[in-house]
Amino acid sequence: MGYVYIDTGAMYRALALKALRQGISFEGNDEPLVGLAQKTRIDLRADGGTQRVFLDSDDVTSAIRTAEVSQAASKIAVNAGVRHVLVAEQRRAGQRGGVVMEGRDIGSVVFPDAAVKVYLTASAEERARRRHDEPAAGVARRDHLDSTRAASPLVVAPDARLLDTTGRSVHNVVEEVLSWL
Repeated sequence: MGYVYIDTGAMYRALALKALRQGISFEGNDEPLVGLAQKTRIDLRADGGTQRVFLDSDDVTSAIRTAEVSQAASKIAVNAGVRHVLVAEQRRAGQRGGVVMEGRDIGSVVFPDAAVKVYLTASAEERARRRHDEPAAGVARRDHLDSTRAASPLVVAPDARLLDTTGRSVHNVVEEVLSWL
């Protein structure tokens, strides 16, 4: 369809990776993380059918998919200042339209006036099976943290279409979403 795909979670993961590498604490003073977000360049590039993630020009696509980075990204995601910086980048990336943006607050915060909002969900067990890097308990814990955080909590936007993908193939899910357009 010619849309650009943007995985906003990869942005939080990339920033978490950089913070881990630099030994920046995720607890207490928010200023170091906000400063890091402001001076970090994260590029999401299409490469065939996949998205490559570049952190300050280094390809970190594989490095951001570890359990350690997942846990760190959840800690960074609660930081309102970091979210402010990254949401501004997400809005900039999608302002021209023609974008499929994936993230936990896209329809409710980043683009509340989006033409089409789809809230994909699946059981924690199903998502853990798909991810291979986090057990179901970790997925459920991250969902709880994200849905109870003060800054941009994970919620279903009132005008979003809800689609439970548990046990469904990618093809089947894509076909259903396309039928809504």
